[in-house]
Amino acid sequence: MPANNTDLCYLTIAEAAPLLRDRQLSPVELTRAYLERIQALDSRLHAYVTLLPEQALAQARSAEAEILRGHYRGPLHGVPIGLKDLYDTKGIRTTAMSRVTPDRIPQEDAACTVRLREAGTILLGKLAMHEFALGGPDPTSLFPPARNPWDLARIPGGSSSGSGAAVAAGLCMGSLGSDTGGSIRGPASLCSIVGLKPTYGRVSAYGVVPLSWSQDHCGPMTWTVTDTALMLQAIAGPDPKDPTTAAAPVPDYSQALQAGIRGMTIGVPRQYFYESGPDVEPQTLAAIETALDLMRELGAEVRDVEIPHIEYARAANQAIMMGEAFAFHEHNLQTRRQDYGDMVRVRFLLGGLISSSDYLQAQRVRRLIKREMAQALQEVDVLVTPTSPKPAALLEGYDATVTLTGRSFTSPFNVAGLPAISIPGGFTREGLPIGLQIAGKPFDEPTVLRVACGYEQAARWFERRPPV
Repeated sequence: MPANNTDLCYLTIAEAAPLLRDRQLSPVELTRAYLERIQALDSRLHAYVTLLPEQALAQARSAEAEILRGHYRGPLHGVPIGLKDLYDTKGIRTTAMSRVTPDRIPQEDAACTVRLREAGTILLGKLAMHEFALGGPDPTSLFPPARNPWDLARIPGGSSSGSGAAVAAGLCMGSLGSDTGGSIRGPASLCSIVGLKPTYGRVSAYGVVPLSWSQDHCGPMTWTVTDTALMLQAIAGPDPKDPTTAAAPVPDYSQALQAGIRGMTIGVPRQYFYESGPDVEPQTLAAIETALDLMRELGAEVRDVEIPHIEYARAANQAIMMGEAFAFHEHNLQTRRQDYGDMVRVRFLLGGLISSSDYLQAQRVRRLIKREMAQALQEVDVLVTPTSPKPAALLEGYDATVTLTGRSFTSPFNVAGLPAISIPGGFTREGLPIGLQIAGKPFDEPTVLRVACGYEQAARWFERRPPV
């Protein structure tokens, strides 16, 4: 058993689950440990925007009573989590970190909120984010920006900033983020955790404040790949309230995790993803090359593949995202523009300049990218790239326009709707995390998770914790 609260908060879900099931660890004890750690650390991290100590302890007592009666719901029962503050929670403030909706109290839970509660999780609170999942670390938004536990002077990535910071710092066992251009995988990369964007339609987005309806993805953020598989198991599957969800069967995501990667074929799209330039940190590319060498040692075949028009994916992602975001926010932009933070206001107004021709041309590019990625994935099992071009930037003086103009290694997979995961891939000489991205075929999350777990268990980056 862990000796103290820090040890408890550094348990993975997979480690805690049998202790909770076998009554060696109380959900109440575990929840209290997290609440005490949040109280001690979050004044510096700003990961939480709404903390729910009384509700969390009540849920923990209920979970403990159920387990004592022999009603064990599964590996998430009694596990403390946080939710990005755009997942609706009935009766609990859900702000999307904006002064436009500072006191919004949903009358209904998001679909994922319901599924995680039914799995027995304990909700510690709502987590910080970039305003409406787009703005950036903006001091003019509703709450202070979250900070990176590896270096408090730096950003944790976005837009699921609080989720990345909280999981990395041991302030929750897992979280749900949302990802429209990289908002799960970006923070996962910069905070050295695991973040999965499932296939579009794999997880319901009902009750999640939208940014871009056709590119939004909901997914888990955890410390290990195994924990991500456990959380995905709870939230995956069709939802009659979300017509974009698919009827594809939900497999056992944990089943193949320990199969290793021997015999797997790893595709490396050199064009765009591996090209050096002023917007790419050389240490990032070097770390991913080292990761590819390890995959070879583990028995995988690594070969180059081509995605001929990949450089156009980012522009398509932005045009579609901004056009759809403006459509959602148009009324409020006309009537209460001043309530938006400085960063997000400018971006949403730019969306009003996207013409129908621009939007349709972007959709044509989208179809082309999807077709070319499908062709590449006929030759290989997965694609491997860096997650982020650079490590975490300094918060002071941060220029959010780089997310509009710089290279994005994550947004092409939003355009294509493919499953993509970021896992720890190393550290810079300065001790800043580097993320490794693995993408696969539609609804083939099991293969993506298998490759991710095989590399993770060999590289052992999860053994290194932030100094917070």
